[in-house]
Amino acid sequence: MIQILIIDDDRHISEMLTESLTAEGYAVSAAFSGTEALALLSQSKPDLILLDLMLPGLTGEELLPKIKDIPVIVVSAKADVTDKVGLLLGGAADYMTKPFEMQELLARIAVQLRKNGDAKEKDVLRYHEITLFNDTRTVKVNHTDVKLTRTEYAILKLLMQNPEQVIAKLTILEMIGADTPDCTEDSLKIHVHNLRRKLKAVTGKDYISAVWGIGFMLAEKS
Repeated sequence: MIQILIIDDDRHISEMLTESLTAEGYAVSAAFSGTEALALLSQSKPDLILLDLMLPGLTGEELLPKIKDIPVIVVSAKADVTDKVGLLLGGAADYMTKPFEMQELLARIAVQLRKNGDAKEKDVLRYHEITLFNDTRTVKVNHTDVKLTRTEYAILKLLMQNPEQVIAKLTILEMIGADTPDCTEDSLKIHVHNLRRKLKAVTGKDYISAVWGIGFMLAEKS
């Protein structure tokens, strides 16, 4: 479920937002000061933040630079264009002035979540049961973590970027060479063998096929 954090010291507005967002199917949490928000963010990472500016403790302007990799929609009574421009340049994804129409805010939330979802999707590669996360350089198969070496990870990433296509050995070596300078034509077969074994241990399937005399291919086999 998508998580939204409301940071606003006005409890009436916070409760109104919580009710409306919950009705839309979002999971909602709330903080009533900048300091409380910072504590919550140290424990969990919401998908989107609604941020008021005039907060006790840390102000919204002070809090915004401390929020990393989360879209922030500023919702504030400050209507000055200079304030809006400064905050948008300072990292805010959008700015709405109070009072606001809930339907417009919901639409802007949906837009930001879609943008963020598209960005995250580029960091994730999927092929059947296999999911590769570029940002953390980790791999899950059937929700189970699979520990790969640096070279195995680079090979799997290349194969998942080109599923069900034969990739020549020399092409693999050229494409992964920057990350794995120790991988040679002689050792490539061993790395692929180990990668195939690790995937099969979880799935029971041979996902990587050797195409004799050419290279390797990622394809589902029972």
